[in-house]
Amino acid sequence: MLEPLLTVRGLTKHFPVSRRVGLRIVRESVRAVDGLDLEMQPGETVGLVGESGCGKSTAGRAILRLIEPTGGAVRFNGADLAHVSGAELRRLRSAMGMVFQDPMSALNPRMSIGDIVGEPLRVHGLAKSNADALARARELLVRVGLRTEHASRYPHEFSGGQRQRIGIARAIATEPSLVILDEPISALDVSIRAQILNLLTDIQEQLGPAYLLIAHDLSVVRHACSRVAVMYLGVIVEEGTSEALFQAPLHPYTRALLASVPTPDPARRRARAPLEGDVPTSVAAMRGCRFRARSPAARGRCAEEEPALVQIETARKVACHYPGA
Repeated sequence: MLEPLLTVRGLTKHFPVSRRVGLRIVRESVRAVDGLDLEMQPGETVGLVGESGCGKSTAGRAILRLIEPTGGAVRFNGADLAHVSGAELRRLRSAMGMVFQDPMSALNPRMSIGDIVGEPLRVHGLAKSNADALARARELLVRVGLRTEHASRYPHEFSGGQRQRIGIARAIATEPSLVILDEPISALDVSIRAQILNLLTDIQEQLGPAYLLIAHDLSVVRHACSRVAVMYLGVIVEEGTSEALFQAPLHPYTRALLASVPTPDPARRRARAPLEGDVPTSVAAMRGCRFRARSPAARGRCAEEEPALVQIETARKVACHYPGA
C-alpha cells in the first residue's frame, strides 16, 4: 500500500455570524466543515459529493489553506500543512493546484492570459525570467487545447469553456501532484462539459496528478472517479469505490441522492422517490445523526448518538447506525 498523498483528520471550518434577538446580539458559528476525514493515494481520482451547502467547496479550500481551517489536521506529502508557513508552505503549494467553478471570476480581468498562466511559475521560482514564464505559458495553452497567440489576450475575449481551459492550464503549471477540481464543469454548457472532462483525463494520464473532484452531478462522478466520498452537513457519511457505492449505497442520504439522478426509465422514477426537504442549518452543534430529520429509517438511537464513520468492509465506510436499512 502506498503512503497516502493526502490525509485529512477532523478538519473543521467554522464561520462566526451574528444575529439580533430582540435587543440582544447573539454570536454563533456556521459549522461549514465539522470533522471531515479523508485520504487520497497518489494519482487517484476521488469524488466529493453532496447537496449545495454541505460544505464540500469550503473543505477543498481549507485543505489547501486558501482559507484557514478552524481545527483538524491535514498532511500532504508527509508534511503537516497546519504547522508550516512562509517558504515551506509556498514550496508545498507548488505541488497543489485548484480549478474553480466559475472560470470568469477566477481569472484576473486586468491580466493577460499569458501572465495568468505564467504567474504560478513566477511565484514559485520555476521560471528563470518573465520571458521564460511566458514561453512556458504558451506551451501550457497548447496542452489544454488553445493557441499560443491567445497568451496576449484577456479573459473577457474567451468563452466559458475556453476560460476553464485557461484555469486548468494555470492549475497544472507547476505540475502538481494534487489538483482540487471545484465543480469544474457545472458553469459550462452541456456540449462543452465532456470536452473538459476528457481534457482533465488526458492531463492525468500525462502528468499523473491526483484529483479531488468536488461535484453534485453524480453521473459525472460515477464515470470519472475510482472512489467517492459523500458529504452531509460538514462530514463524510459514506465512502467507497464508485462501483460499490452506486450499486449498493448503505447510507439513506446516498440512496436519496442516487434517487434524484434523472433517468429515462419511468418505472424507476416512480419506484424511487428523491430526497425531500432542505439541508438543516449548520449553525448549532447537532446532537445525534445529522440526517435523522430527513431519513425514513431514523430510530430512537439516531436522535441521541451521532454515528461515527467506520469501515464495515474492504474499502467501504459508512456513518450510520443502521446501514442499508
